[in-house]
Amino acid sequence: MLHFLSTKTPYESARVILVGCPLDMTSSFRPGTRFGPNAIREASWNLESYSHTLDKDLEELPICDLGDISLPLSLEEALREIEGSVSKISSNKKIPFLLGGEHLLSLPAVRALKAFYPDLVFLQVDAHSDFRESYLNASLSHATVARRIFEELGEGKLIQVGVRSWDKKEREQALGKVKFLGETPPGSLPDTRSCLYLSLDLDVLDPSVCPGVSTPEPGGWSFKELVSFLDLIPWERVVGVDLVELSPPYDPGGISALVAAKVVKEVLLRIAN
Repeated sequence: MLHFLSTKTPYESARVILVGCPLDMTSSFRPGTRFGPNAIREASWNLESYSHTLDKDLEELPICDLGDISLPLSLEEALREIEGSVSKISSNKKIPFLLGGEHLLSLPAVRALKAFYPDLVFLQVDAHSDFRESYLNASLSHATVARRIFEELGEGKLIQVGVRSWDKKEREQALGKVKFLGETPPGSLPDTRSCLYLSLDLDVLDPSVCPGVSTPEPGGWSFKELVSFLDLIPWERVVGVDLVELSPPYDPGGISALVAAKVVKEVLLRIAN
């Protein structure tokens, strides 16, 4: 099995568990996210495991890559499979890090973690709010995932940053329910004592940086802006992470997969310490 760069710690000794979630059932514009986990792993081997900025090396950190979850063809069953996998990891007091896959995979992950962390807050970094009630006549969709998570967690538990594209009705419904930190990277995060689930949608990055995503949106962040944002996060309170929406069929040069792998590396260096 192909592992993410230098992540070969045995499961029993690991602090962070990488899991591929090749969910790609509701992608509407540029499907192909099911190929994301493998593309990220392949690209990771073009990176150095050492970070001179943080003076840390992935080879020295307790990280295990379990490979991909085998997902059924039924959407509901696939979501239950993801929820069960995350629940098992959390029950072992480890941090799940899901490699997507479309953004809907965040919903079962949040459902699983909520059982262990009732005060869970969802921190979403994304070009889109994903707060529609339904999309293409479906209530379960990459475009409705934040709405479903809001229904799971309640008011005050959903924070979004980077959003720069809305449906009018979606925005009206989200105002007052979601805490928005702005379109550009904030200078700080709200002071919360709650446990955090970090969801990173790659389309928060500008398409000039990361073009191979399901729903690209011009006017986004640079890579350095995203890394600077990561330094604001209180990693000791993060209990789950996902990185979603890489669509390799729209990434012929492999640049976006490399960017995704680098983001994963930057997160791992911070959370697995």
